Amino acid sequence: MPHEGNLLEAAVVFLLAIVLFVPLAKRLQLGAVLGYLLAGVLIGPWVSGLIAEPQSVSRISELGVVLLLFIIGLELSPPRLWVMRRSVFGVGLAQVLLTATVIGAVAWQGFAQPLNSAIVLGFGLALSSTAFGLQSLAERKELTSPHGRLAFAILLFQDIAAIPLIAMVPLLSDSSPSSAGHELGAVLRVFASIAVVFVGGRYLLRPVFRAVTKSGLQEVSTATALLVVIGTAWLMERAGISMALGAFLAGLLLADSEYRHELKSQIEPFKGLLLGLFFISVGMSADLGLLMHEPGIVIGLTALLILLKLPILYLVARLGGGLGRHSALRLGIVLAAGGEFAFVVFKIAHEQGLFESRLHALLVLAITLSMALTPVLVLLLSRLLKFKPVAPVIPPEYLEIDNDAPRVVIAGMGRMGQIIARVLHAQRVPFVALDTAVEPIALSRSLGHMSIFYGDALRPEILRAAQADKAEFFIIATNDPETNLKTAELVRRLYPQMKIIARARNRQHVHRLLDLDATPVRETFHSSLEMSRSVLLGLGLSEEQATARIQRFQRHDEEELQAQHLVYDDAAAVIQTAREARAELATLFEADPIEERGVK
Repeated sequence: MPHEGNLLEAAVVFLLAIVLFVPLAKRLQLGAVLGYLLAGVLIGPWVSGLIAEPQSVSRISELGVVLLLFIIGLELSPPRLWVMRRSVFGVGLAQVLLTATVIGAVAWQGFAQPLNSAIVLGFGLALSSTAFGLQSLAERKELTSPHGRLAFAILLFQDIAAIPLIAMVPLLSDSSPSSAGHELGAVLRVFASIAVVFVGGRYLLRPVFRAVTKSGLQEVSTATALLVVIGTAWLMERAGISMALGAFLAGLLLADSEYRHELKSQIEPFKGLLLGLFFISVGMSADLGLLMHEPGIVIGLTALLILLKLPILYLVARLGGGLGRHSALRLGIVLAAGGEFAFVVFKIAHEQGLFESRLHALLVLAITLSMALTPVLVLLLSRLLKFKPVAPVIPPEYLEIDNDAPRVVIAGMGRMGQIIARVLHAQRVPFVALDTAVEPIALSRSLGHMSIFYGDALRPEILRAAQADKAEFFIIATNDPETNLKTAELVRRLYPQMKIIARARNRQHVHRLLDLDATPVRETFHSSLEMSRSVLLGLGLSEEQATARIQRFQRHDEEELQAQHLVYDDAAAVIQTAREARAELATLFEADPIEERGVK
């Protein structure tokens, strides 16, 4: 049990290391993960010795990975998982099997490892770092790119595959036949634990969260969320399998719950800090003494790991995932390093006698170095090769626009476009919707037959294929203001009589759309008015009073917008107009005949 003073001192050291080194790494464009690893190395026993026992924080730091996998599970609603089934269970399975086979064969034949040890080596090193990969992709805003989505699917399968691998390691050790009954009992405990998590997630967690939410106590809500994640992880660990699987299952079972966003908001701050602590602990546990005494072997193993995994990942991404060369190479670089599950697998293998102590230390160090090299490789190759975005592989049925003549064309199937499409579909109004992202198209089609196709509304040939010339309305609903403006310009030029209704981000965007004779709809204006009306009702105004005030504000704001449209390219005139309008609105509200005595 550490002394209270030592615990406080360790907390100061960790937080100071994060504050100093992570922003520095980000500033150097190396990524936050490398900053955490560097901080761990510098405060660890091999450099400064500020933290002499890295094992003292290893258990706490593992919670970062646990919370990360819980949030991944929350993001995977059943419809989304069904859409991703080919990438997860097809490409992911192919990557793990091919990589494990190649690395296992090299270990068996090239390094004369026993077959059992070679199997564990192959499968352990086939796994990549979920925490590292997702963090790297998120930092570079590539999670929604084609290679980012495929990387997520591969990592998801690897997380699932890690569970039977961890359970398989004891079976591959030289245990006596008399332990068969014990192994059978362990398998039964695993299935029993999964059944408890499944039943509890389906039938117990929702009533519990409902009761906690009604209490109105924020701290109890946070404690409940942490209890679900950590409790499920603990149950899985007691069953002899990964804590991460328990957290992932709990998240998956709550993915379609009405409390999903609440849970994510409660867990996110803990996840970020503990995940950083996990990377610091990895950096601290690196045996730099071994690196100094046997640098050739360590560097050679690290290079061999990357050189074996990278081509396999590239081929799987190209052939199975349909990515272009640059996207496949990006994916390969991000996932070529070893992963945190390898630490768990190899630790068990060492305890079971499959690995010698020296081999175990070499593997841990090689995996750590491969993780540290990944941000550097990504940065170097992105500068040297100057990657260009590659279009995703589109299923043929998404490209064949074979519908009847539409009355409405919708460009963009995001939050606004989907609602418009559902209304038109319910009203049986023929329409064609276009988007350049595959996932929303697949999801919308899986929920019912709609005329939604892959296509860029900025391409005239796509508009001709969609028979836009026969439509009465063109709805522009993408979330990119510049794309909306360019689309409006193109549609106005090609179809001068078309009625255009376009999504507007702000007032300046409204003015530019008005110049194109489009009807702008501000994306947050009406929802803000409704929220304001709810506030007025809560303050004591009647329904009629609140509605009258909101209507007056809306009319006044629209008149102000029209006045500003005449001078919107003159910043000083716009500011002066806005000041006058606000003063006038305050005067109108003060002179309003509505009695204020109803206000509490």
